Amino acid sequence: MKKTFKITASLCTLAASMMLPSCELNETIYSSIYTENFYKTASDAEKGLVAVYGALGSLSGGPALTLIADFSDDQTYPRGVVGRNTLTLFTYDVNYTTQKSNSRVNESPQQIWQACYIGIEKANWVIAKVPDATMDENRKKQILGEAYFLRAFYHWFLTKNFGDIPVKITPSYTEEEALTAKSPRADVYKQIYSDLDQASAAGLSSYPAVEKGRPSKEVVSALYAKAALYNEDWAKALEKAKEVINSNKYSLMADVQDVYKYDKEDAARIENMWAYEVDPVSPGLGHQLVGLCGPSGSAAPAYARTSFGSMFAYQAFFNSFDPTDKRRTLLDTNYIDKTGKTVPQKSITPITTQGVLIKKYQDPVSTIGLIPNIPILRLPDVYLIAAEAEARINGATTVAYEYVNAVRKRAGLANLKTGLTKDAFIDAVLQERAWEFFAEGDRWYDLTRTGKFLTVIPKAVNSVYPVRNVTAKNKYFPIPQDEINANAKLEQNPDWK
Repeated sequence: MKKTFKITASLCTLAASMMLPSCELNETIYSSIYTENFYKTASDAEKGLVAVYGALGSLSGGPALTLIADFSDDQTYPRGVVGRNTLTLFTYDVNYTTQKSNSRVNESPQQIWQACYIGIEKANWVIAKVPDATMDENRKKQILGEAYFLRAFYHWFLTKNFGDIPVKITPSYTEEEALTAKSPRADVYKQIYSDLDQASAAGLSSYPAVEKGRPSKEVVSALYAKAALYNEDWAKALEKAKEVINSNKYSLMADVQDVYKYDKEDAARIENMWAYEVDPVSPGLGHQLVGLCGPSGSAAPAYARTSFGSMFAYQAFFNSFDPTDKRRTLLDTNYIDKTGKTVPQKSITPITTQGVLIKKYQDPVSTIGLIPNIPILRLPDVYLIAAEAEARINGATTVAYEYVNAVRKRAGLANLKTGLTKDAFIDAVLQERAWEFFAEGDRWYDLTRTGKFLTVIPKAVNSVYPVRNVTAKNKYFPIPQDEINANAKLEQNPDWK
């Protein structure tokens, strides 16, 4: 069984006691945990860190981690049930009304906001309190490094979804301290860099001497590279990507299908550098991608024991692959049913005759759909970050080609056509990213960070979604109105006022 991070109820609201009215009681308290008498021992420090990871479970259970982006992009789309089509049709509002009325907040940008700030608050307590804990100094340093890494990740995830956001780097000792104004995006990235610098210097282990689900030293550099790419800090992105590549600690698996197989998970860690770790027990940490991606009625044993037919790939995206591209085998236009019969594409789903099934999250053995991890940072990402950053700085150099061709070679494709202009090469890298990371919550952010979403999305239509009226304000999601109502210092994103 995987070793994963469990959150105990006593750790979920370490700061809550600071916000309650005070009163005098002539009573001895035996069972309550307060921040002032916690974080004293190694055990306390480890438990506090587990709580920081716990927010990743909240972010990934829906999983808002991927679905917010995947339901918005030009690769995958949802069956329009329980309010899932608002992201595809860009009809959501600042209250996320449809998601709330259908009990689907866990699939909404509001979940991203809530989960990430919970993680940031818990990281702040670890960073503030663990330095005074009595414990091994090397492990203390590593715990702090992991907390800085996670705080950077949560801030980065927030800013790529909402733009300018509050930067929170101190614990909320009082309710007033919990209320923070937004910082400009540039300042958000300064803090992300600072936290990743702290994590880089924390003595974290390199792969393979790293515990499952925790960041290695190289993963810190990988996140740094990707954050810098989004910040259009090309030199820093290239520097950090090269650190990962030149470390030779990770490599691409020979067969791209093995990256996602439930029974190849440990072997896949050589490429799948950091993932949302799930656990095949109940209760455990899980997500619903297994059930969403398989056909309706739990019809295909290879996909899942329980599936609903709620998420598909666009036919146009499937057609965009070279037929020899091995990554196309992670999509399918038919399936084998429980009797061994091949079900044709026209019968995959009742909502369209051109449904394409996604095979990245297949779980044929678990009754609770908890086996497949969700990739967050994979080595191909680092190669393609390096390719784009090199091209942004120096054009389509031989080195830039080498980075992108490493990914294409594993896919079974010929090297990228030489002689491309700088812009054409960058477009080719973005397309390579589309083929490599579909259904992993990546494509939408590539489109928004490059400004291409306004021209690409209106063309990503089918019989289910014949019109998609994306507008400039959809580059970022609106800050949940509930958060603005609760925090007078917080202002709505300008385009959403």
